[in-house]
Amino acid sequence: MLDELDVLYVTRIQKERFPDENEYHRVAGEYRIEADTLEAATADLTVMHPLPRVDEIAPDVDETDHARYFQQAHNGVPVRMALLDTLLENAGPDGDEGTEVDR
Repeated sequence: MLDELDVLYVTRIQKERFPDENEYHRVAGEYRIEADTLEAATADLTVMHPLPRVDEIAPDVDETDHARYFQQAHNGVPVRMALLDTLLENAGPDGDEGTEVDR
């Protein structure tokens, strides 16, 4: 299946989503991406993750050409800044469209 993917977006298993903590512990380590896991992947597969990671991606994946989560996190800051700037630029004090002077 990895040989068909362009992007693999990995997230952690969220402990708080399990009503029974024992069930969480039973599956917590089952879904882990390691460098060996990616041997079947295409050369241009991109692995993304929202960070911070717990144990769902092994540190050895960081050294592969597939890892893009650090760039993803880095780029997230200016993207959020641009979105906030756009929202604030278009909203006056009452939520109506305003001007730069209204900021």
